Amino acid sequence: MAKTLTTEKELDIRFSEVDSMNVVWHGSYMLYFEDAREAFGERFGLDYMTIFNNGCFAPLVDMEFHWRRPIRYGMHPVIEIRYRPTEAAKILFDYTIRDSSDGTVFATGRSVQVFMDHDYNLLWENPPFYIEWKKRWEVCE
Repeated sequence: MAKTLTTEKELDIRFSEVDSMNVVWHGSYMLYFEDAREAFGERFGLDYMTIFNNGCFAPLVDMEFHWRRPIRYGMHPVIEIRYRPTEAAKILFDYTIRDSSDGTVFATGRSVQVFMDHDYNLLWENPPFYIEWKKRWEVCE
């Protein structure tokens, strides 16, 4: 069975991220997902520069966001990111944003990234560095 890789990051809701109702603007959630991917990459060695230095890009090709409750200015929610193992040449993540004080879920989501070489060709097979990464973290299917 594959290991579960997850990490969390506390978010500081800035005034520039809220609308006139003092609620986080919907576009900010995608930035929070990006913050979580960067935190995951730093913790588990799957950061964008590692991908790039191994001859690849990892563009987002699909993203879902499900709003549950409003996040307001001054709150400090936590975003959790979970790696979802797959045999495909993709990076799959699930996200949960919740209140750090009581666990109330504000939003959930998922993202899909694929691999492209530096000539912008889609890679149908897992790049060698990603195969090694999966083995290292025991997340092979």
